[in-house]
Amino acid sequence: MMSIKGGLMAATRRLLADRSANFAVMTALCTPVALALTAFAIDEGSLYNERRAAQSIVDLAAITAASNITNARQAVLTTLADNGITSVAVQQQGANVAPTATKAVVQIVPGRYTGVSTIATGSRFEAGKLPYNAVQVSLKKQGTLYFAGSIMAPPTLGTAAIASAQPQAAFSVGSRLASLNGGILNALLGGLLGGNISLSVMDYNSLVSADVDVLSFTDALATQLHLTGVSYSDVLASKATIGQIATAMANVPGLDHTAKIALQTLASSATNNVKIPLSTLVDLGSVGSLGLGQKPAGLSVDASALSMLTAAAALANGTNQVAVNLGATIPGLTSTTLSIAIGEPMQNSAWLAVGEAGTVVRTAQTRIKLNASVTVGNSNLGGGINLLAVNLPLNIEVAYAEAKLTDINCPTGPSSMKVSIAAQPGVVEAHLADSSASGFADFTKPQSFSDAEIADVSLKLLLINLNLLQIKGSSAFSITNMAPTNLTFNATDIANKAIKTVSTKNLTQSLTTSLVNNLSLSVNALGLGLDVTALLGAVKPAVTTLFNGVTAPVDDLVYNVLGALGVHVGEADVRVTGATCGRSVLVQ
Repeated sequence: MMSIKGGLMAATRRLLADRSANFAVMTALCTPVALALTAFAIDEGSLYNERRAAQSIVDLAAITAASNITNARQAVLTTLADNGITSVAVQQQGANVAPTATKAVVQIVPGRYTGVSTIATGSRFEAGKLPYNAVQVSLKKQGTLYFAGSIMAPPTLGTAAIASAQPQAAFSVGSRLASLNGGILNALLGGLLGGNISLSVMDYNSLVSADVDVLSFTDALATQLHLTGVSYSDVLASKATIGQIATAMANVPGLDHTAKIALQTLASSATNNVKIPLSTLVDLGSVGSLGLGQKPAGLSVDASALSMLTAAAALANGTNQVAVNLGATIPGLTSTTLSIAIGEPMQNSAWLAVGEAGTVVRTAQTRIKLNASVTVGNSNLGGGINLLAVNLPLNIEVAYAEAKLTDINCPTGPSSMKVSIAAQPGVVEAHLADSSASGFADFTKPQSFSDAEIADVSLKLLLINLNLLQIKGSSAFSITNMAPTNLTFNATDIANKAIKTVSTKNLTQSLTTSLVNNLSLSVNALGLGLDVTALLGAVKPAVTTLFNGVTAPVDDLVYNVLGALGVHVGEADVRVTGATCGRSVLVQ
């Protein structure tokens, strides 16, 4: 027994000590394990490559969708189909759909992306927020297993991408001058600029037709303000006087010689030293982040020289009152005095802006008080009934006009570009009445009105004037258009800097005529015991006829004054001077 046990142990020791054929044995034992690991490695590498390919397709789909954000769903599905993913289920936001072996699942979420460094990366995209400028595309699909499919379920591959395209347009709201009166404009600009202005109609025509490159203007203004190594936004965050603004405009390259000299004349004549915040004049949006001298690709930012100057002059006056005495310079009128008060645009909206959909520009709220008079009748010795010093006390308030950029669409590239603007002219209230002088420039409170002395009827006997009648009255008239009107600018309109106008719907008569026709009069017979009722019936037609004879020059005056200030009664002019479709890029 002992010998058998000893022999077994000896044999075991010899087997363990023997090195021959061990490799074949180990190979036989390890080969199945190695083959299994290799299969899993191949599947893992295949899944990694498959996910990378899916990510590339999703990136492309997001970029395509952001470039055509109004039809993002179709853009994504077309891109997936073009890249081999033809069977796709679209998952609605909030739902959960699992992919199958034959069908992938995609979710398309438009929203708004804000690339501000102070906002956390994960919070920069806001799903569903209007106006859209980005699209998030998420894709789920089953991965392909070549070896492990028999022992495990295929994993779900998930990829996502966010792309943003930021098309921009440069646009402004205001009013053009339909006709130019050098005397009125000289008096008005003189009051706003604080100097004695004496430009000719030709000078003003050159300023109306001249466009100023706003970025070159900002470059020149930076030189005026001694700013170097800064961005456009840094310059616009500063303040400048009207003289500095006019000088910078005159230094813009390519300006017409007559317009250049006119701007230099206005700059040297301006004595208003109020410094205005330049950001209330121009808002360059994301373009403002560019350094001085840099230009955004494909986007021009231009503005009318005269409109820009008068907008700046209006801002420099704030809520101050400007008084202008036009004397007898208006045909048909004996004397004319004019007071103007200009408020700030609501919410500090700029007059000209560069921005995406949702950007708003507004004109300033404006009040004018015009007192025109005309003398009629026979003033020679020998007597006669005279209607003397007939007064037309006209008060007009124009609320801000607004233009909102609603869409920039480039379905097939820049040549098919369409820019949509929702424009709304300001509500107009007009009164033919006396107004309180104390609240004229206070835009936080409504004005109060009372009956005005319209005319005195007197009898002149030899050298004695006998006042017979005192006529008082008032009238009110309003023009409203509460719904905005959509204006569309195509590529040709933008290239030609075309002006499009939106008007109120119920402006069927001239402003002054409407007031005169609604005039309510009262007659004071000054104790002469005359029949007031009979007198009123006789006097009102005569007064109305007289007023109707001077409404045309008064309307012309009102339109020219308001037009020079950038507003019009019942109208808003909108101009798009540049636009770019934007380049769609991945942001996350």
